[in-house]
Amino acid sequence: MLEKRYTNRELSWLSFNARVLQEAADETVPLIERLRFLGIFSNNLDEFFKVRYATVKRIDLAGKSGKSALGGIKANKLLEEITKIVIDQQAESLKILEDIHTKLRKHNINIIKEDEVTRNQQEFIKNFFLSKVSPALVTIILNDLPEMPSLKDSAAYLAVKMVMSEETVPNTGLSKLMNPTVKEKRYVLIEIPRNIERFVVLPEENGKQYIILLDDLIRYNLHTIFNIFKYESLSAHMIKITRDAELDLDSDLSKSFIEKISDSVKDRIKGDPVRFVYDKTIDQDTLTYLMDKMGIESTDSIIPGGRYHNRRDYMEFPSLGRNDLQYEVREPLPIPGLILQTSVLSGIAKKDYLLYAPYQSFAYVVKFLREAALDPKVKTIKITIYRLAKISHIASSLINAVKNGKKVTVQIELRARFDEVANIRYAEQMQEEGVNLIFGVPGLKVHCKTCVIEREEEGKLKRYGFISTGNFNESTSRVYTDYTLFTADPGILKEVNKVFDFFEINYKVNKYKHLIVSPHYTRNAIYKLIQNEIDNKKNGKPAGIKLKLNSISDNGVIDKLYMASKAGVKVKLLVRGICCLVPGIEGLSENIEAISIVDKFLEHPRVFIFENGGDPKVYISSADFMTRNLDQRVEVSCPIYDEDIKQELIETFDISWSDNVKARNHCRGMENPYRQSDGPKIRSQFALYDYYLNKIEINE
Repeated sequence: MLEKRYTNRELSWLSFNARVLQEAADETVPLIERLRFLGIFSNNLDEFFKVRYATVKRIDLAGKSGKSALGGIKANKLLEEITKIVIDQQAESLKILEDIHTKLRKHNINIIKEDEVTRNQQEFIKNFFLSKVSPALVTIILNDLPEMPSLKDSAAYLAVKMVMSEETVPNTGLSKLMNPTVKEKRYVLIEIPRNIERFVVLPEENGKQYIILLDDLIRYNLHTIFNIFKYESLSAHMIKITRDAELDLDSDLSKSFIEKISDSVKDRIKGDPVRFVYDKTIDQDTLTYLMDKMGIESTDSIIPGGRYHNRRDYMEFPSLGRNDLQYEVREPLPIPGLILQTSVLSGIAKKDYLLYAPYQSFAYVVKFLREAALDPKVKTIKITIYRLAKISHIASSLINAVKNGKKVTVQIELRARFDEVANIRYAEQMQEEGVNLIFGVPGLKVHCKTCVIEREEEGKLKRYGFISTGNFNESTSRVYTDYTLFTADPGILKEVNKVFDFFEINYKVNKYKHLIVSPHYTRNAIYKLIQNEIDNKKNGKPAGIKLKLNSISDNGVIDKLYMASKAGVKVKLLVRGICCLVPGIEGLSENIEAISIVDKFLEHPRVFIFENGGDPKVYISSADFMTRNLDQRVEVSCPIYDEDIKQELIETFDISWSDNVKARNHCRGMENPYRQSDGPKIRSQFALYDYYLNKIEINE
């Protein structure tokens, strides 16, 4: 029964990435955006192998089956299934890439290889190589080394085979006449530089645009790199390894937490390889040599791929001034009634406001902090930080506040996966400026998104703050959809303050009347909210559950939703990513519908709506319904008390639910079928922008 009730988490994630690949294949998506979706697909896959595949591999190497934790599949069988799916997906992605290249040529955009360089382009490519690329190249001759150097995680390398001329045949003890066919082979690795743009834009010719990938530009100049050798032939094929990204923290008490995280991130480059990707046209002798030298094992995922790896770089494919091949840029809208040119604190003092980025401007979050940094009446600022932008106005505002005499406390999560280096850099910078840094709770990641300030008004301290479903990150706010509630509600903000108290005094578990806080309360609170809907249904009262999540994988919550379904409660799930719940099973989940929307923006909010007998309870949250969010992280779910905002959240959920263009159905087979509907076409992300545009027009 276990296999029937739950979908395996890893396979469900691969199904999500297949939806990203669907966007790359969708001919209604602008061509350059399709390339960028291929980049997202590749980037997602890299992170999957670093984390999820590596975890399953650890289970397998420990000699455990892992069936109970892996949805009823043995770890070794799951590793095989993942590799099989990924090989198929990679093959599909290569077909899509070739199709896009063909269509780009029809639009006078040519992505050329080294053997397609025209005479007019030769001089530009040679100069570019000599001035920018050659000084940055790391070229390693493997034959001369006793062991393989440590290859960087997810870096791309050209594996070069040099077949030497006969004059350089080493002393074999045989004369050349007796052994005329012996040719020495030298194997070389060239690391593709990361600090140079992958796509080199060449001068236009006859109204046509040309791009050469950095890999091919290096291939074109191989003779320049190896001109000191006498060789007969050169061949170059790309390889890449992905390493286990788990952080192993040492227990040295003399080190600060920043030092421990920093050292652990550095050690990550030595992590065990979990995936080896190679160009499937590589010579067999070169492949055998490399795998032997690297010690690639059968438990690693070995993926024959195409000519190019690190296709995640397509996320940054140049625009080339071709607006006709990209999504229309629609400027973020203002929040009606909250004016950026005036004091936002005075506006929030009167009522709550909701921001839904990127439909509305993230500038309100920055403005809130900048105003707090300058306002002489603001005494303290407390904020949680999970992922900051590379150039963060949030961080600069907090440092500005310290310089103006405010007491600033920042809970920064140094273990935010793959953003550790950026967070360490900002942590050190803020610490130097006098920000009071908190590094979380032992054994728990801090994932909640909260801020509270204290302002002196009429001799008393009044609190203002915001609570969000997403990171306080200007870069991702342009492509991630997230809600942020601005409020001066004293009850809510008193409890946000309690969360910060917990960061500093971990042994004290606070009680909360308003907020739902992990790890102590979220699981039971969600169970009670679901049970309330079950009871209401049995008693003939209005009942229903609407949830918007990134992922749902916790068996306990899934079982509770199954109970609700069996009681007749209608459950609507908007789950972008992992969905281990199986909807539509007779006698178990026939009252549950689950869809995923993958489109222009990344769906990121967590919203819980419970019908509650006709008086809906609505929450925004940082928590998905995964075991880690419920039991192993600090998360905050915030109730919505303002009736207008509550209605807004219900309406925006319903707009997303009505999507019949970019919505796919979650189902047992994970085929990702598009949702079918006889009604008018509704593309929810476009409809949501129009919804907020209409709100502005009504208020005017």
